[in-house]
Amino acid sequence: MPAYSEKVMEYFMNPRNVGEIEDADGIGEEGNPVCGDMMTFYIKVNDDRLSDVKFKTFGCGAAIAVSSMVSELAKGRTIEEARKITPSMVAEELGGLPKQKFHCSNLGAQALNKAIDDYENRKQGKAPAVVTIGSGCSCPNCGDNVGEDGVPECNPCQTPLQQLD
Repeated sequence: MPAYSEKVMEYFMNPRNVGEIEDADGIGEEGNPVCGDMMTFYIKVNDDRLSDVKFKTFGCGAAIAVSSMVSELAKGRTIEEARKITPSMVAEELGGLPKQKFHCSNLGAQALNKAIDDYENRKQGKAPAVVTIGSGCSCPNCGDNVGEDGVPECNPCQTPLQQLD
């Protein structure tokens, strides 16, 4: 069993910034199919600064602690500063992670960067995600199943969708 630092345990037992931002400016998701960890970050941006950062994580204690720490490190930073948050920085702020759990810090930094990418794409007016709606299809942002009801957006994360014919 991995030995966790006191700070990892604190951030796991009392995570900060858990939840969704209903009108998020950017949403990013990252996961590891081997361990089953899945992180989704939601960001709100005002004046090029992350005014709010929230997350939802399904995974081990290290994954939850990492998500919590990433949200704390990113909140209040400019986009440019937030992009500089590295897995090593996250692990160091948590007082270290066991070797077999270091991948969690990669997932956290990657999910945050995907949320920033999504924000920048939306800001540039890039087309919404395009999916084939039907059985077995999922939203590219949150992974939720997209049914055959022809709904033009994902219900959980409100990502606009375009149906391919």
